[in-house]
Amino acid sequence: MLRKFAQHGTSIASFAPSSRFLARTICKGIDYDAAKCIVELGAGTGPITNELVRQVRAGTRLVIVELDPDFCKRLRAKFPGADIVEGDAAHMDKLLADRGITQVDHVVSGLPLPSFPDQLRGDILASVARSLAPNGTFRQLTNMPYIYWKLYRGYFSDVRFNLVPLNLPPAGVYVCRGYHSAPVAP
Repeated sequence: MLRKFAQHGTSIASFAPSSRFLARTICKGIDYDAAKCIVELGAGTGPITNELVRQVRAGTRLVIVELDPDFCKRLRAKFPGADIVEGDAAHMDKLLADRGITQVDHVVSGLPLPSFPDQLRGDILASVARSLAPNGTFRQLTNMPYIYWKLYRGYFSDVRFNLVPLNLPPAGVYVCRGYHSAPVAP
């Protein structure tokens, strides 16, 4: 993981996997009994995937989208029954459509969205919006607590933040609802 971070720091969210505390916080509040489909973007080595697999109910589709082929290989070995998709999150809606999925209840993201170029970040969030159910949530982890509040408020009307100090480095989770069709100036 550290080697991947050194090689691809702007596309790998952190130098260390997310802690179990962060994984639990990003998944907290998901109604697993009602969810029909949950998508994880940027699973990396799978600490959040592990929590999702542990919590998801029979009959709920769990789709993990990861761009890095090495991480995909590790995820497939660790979670043999999971639907691991090697692909670009900017095309999430198309990747899901290929699987017959038109709507998702929750998107859980470990991608370092703030470090992505504006166009790519916008493409990813637009793809999320095209797939997200009207009352669905977009959950984004961050290693820079509170700093990106305005960025997410530019895309979503309802943004909440949960600090997770028991993570290395300290982290947090944005839970967002109500996607705007175009970014709103902060």
